[in-house]
Amino acid sequence: MSEIKTYEIITVPDPVLRQTAQAVSRVDDAIRKQMDRMLQTMYDAPGIGLAANQVNLLNRVLVMDLSRREEGSAAAPIFMANPEIIWESEEISVMEEGCLSIPKQLADVERPAEVRVKYLDYHGKEAELTAEGLLSHCVQHEIDHLNGVLFVDYLSRLKRNMLLKKAEKICKQQVL
Repeated sequence: MSEIKTYEIITVPDPVLRQTAQAVSRVDDAIRKQMDRMLQTMYDAPGIGLAANQVNLLNRVLVMDLSRREEGSAAAPIFMANPEIIWESEEISVMEEGCLSIPKQLADVERPAEVRVKYLDYHGKEAELTAEGLLSHCVQHEIDHLNGVLFVDYLSRLKRNMLLKKAEKICKQQVL
C-alpha cells in the first residue's frame, strides 16, 4: 500500500469539535480516501477511534479499530458513514475513556452497555453493528463527536473544566 498522507488531529478548545457533522450523500472514492487517511491518522496517533470532526471535516464519517489493543493482532478496521444508533440497552456500562482531541486525559464515562448502529460501510452498503463492551463505548464516543459532544460532557462541571484546562495546557506546550 502506498504511503497514506495523514490529517492533523484537532484538539480542544477548537470550535469544530462542538459542531454537528452533516450526512454524506453516498460513499464514493473521495469518502473512501478520507476514511483511509483517517484510519492512518488514528493508527499513527495511536488511537482506537477517530471521527471526521477531529480532523477538521464536518461530514458524518468515523473509523475504529480495536484490534490494535492486542499485541500482534491483525488490523480489523471498521468504517462508518452516517452512523446512527437505532437501539440501546437499558443496562449501563462504566468505562475509562480518553480522546485524541483531549490529550492525556482519562475519565470514567457511563453509557448504555450495548448499542445497535446502522451505517453505510466502506463500499456504501447499508450495514448494522451490535456492539458491547469497549466497542460499544468506542462507537458511542465517535458518534458523539459527529454530534459535537465530547466525553467530558458526561462529567461534572468541575471535573470537565479541570480535564479541559489540563488538555489545553498540554496542547499549548506541544505547539511551543
